[in-house]
Order: sequence, then structure tokens, then C-alpha cells
Amino acid sequence: MMTQTRNEVLLEGLALDAPALSHENHGTRFFRFFLQVPRLSGTPDTLPVLLPESLLESVTPGSSLRVRGQLRSFNNRSGVGNKLVLTVYVQSLGPGEGEPCNRILLSGTLCKPPIFRRTPLGRSICDLMLAVSRRYGRADYLPVITWGQLALQAAGLHVGDALSLEGRVQSRAYRKVLDDGSSQERIAYEVSAMHLLESEAAV
Repeated sequence: MMTQTRNEVLLEGLALDAPALSHENHGTRFFRFFLQVPRLSGTPDTLPVLLPESLLESVTPGSSLRVRGQLRSFNNRSGVGNKLVLTVYVQSLGPGEGEPCNRILLSGTLCKPPIFRRTPLGRSICDLMLAVSRRYGRADYLPVITWGQLALQAAGLHVGDALSLEGRVQSRAYRKVLDDGSSQERIAYEVSAMHLLESEAAV
């Protein structure tokens, strides 16, 4: 049976900068900017967003935007930063509606064994890697973090299991220790799962 795939992101937040040219593919130029989305905790998520040139005029620094698209991954071959680079690819874009939003729906296949651990305070965490198929035989590999009871549930999954979830896309700062012993602050992006889904839901 073919695993059903789903990759739907809905964000609303503020454009932090003017879009800068990222790359060109099949004659289309793509631009990248950062979208700041508030969290309930008060610390915002700052997320990389990629859009085609046709949508460029909709983005000005400080503008409130509502973004629909997909969370995409690609391999960073530069040797600098994370090996897996995540970005939100815009499929439609409009002015903000006044309600901050950060929601993602994913359906895919678990492609690595779950990694279960506990924080120093005893809270359960489980890291997952979800493969979500794209057209033309490609797939996005998306890191997912689960907490508490959800982590305990996720820890029982196996490679090849189908998984559907709802969550949010988050940014997280961490310090990377380099080969020379020095450290560097970097930003990781991942999906924080809030619910494992039994059936389809719509954004």
C-alpha cells in the first residue's frame, strides 16, 4: 500500500528583511527572507522562507504576511552549517489577517530509528526523521521533535512506519563545538509535534 503523503504549512508573521536572491532553477529565480512568527512563550520563531520571483512584490520588510506552502529540505554541500537545510517554500502569499499562526500538517514515513532521551529534569523527548515524498521521485527529510506522552508514543515506532502529525515549525539556537575547540552559535529548524493524527485534517 502506498503511504499517503502530506506537507502543508500555514504561517502568519512579520517579514524581517527584504528577499535576497537564493538561486535559479529551470529559468525561475527564487528569493529568500526570514519570517518572524510569535510564540505563546514570547520567544518568536524566525523561519527561512523561499519564494519564486513572481511573488516578490508582496514582501516588504516589516509587512505582515500569511504564507501557505511546504517545508522543504535539501543537502548543504558547502561544509558550513547543518548538513540538512530546511526552508518554507511559498505556494501562496497574502497580507496578514491579524492572527499569528504557525501550523504544519505532515504525513510520511519514518526513515530513521526514533531517538528517545530525557532532559535533566526528567522530561521525555523523542527525535524522529520523517520522509515526505515530493513529485518526481524526490522526498523531503524533516526532523521532528516530540515531548512528554507524545515522545513515549513515538519511541515505539519503527523505520518504515507511516506517520501523520500536526505541529509547528520552530527555530532553535544552539552552540556547535568546532574542530579547533572553539564554539559557534547556530540555528536549527525542526518540527515540534503537538498531535499524532489518525485521520486527515485540513489546514
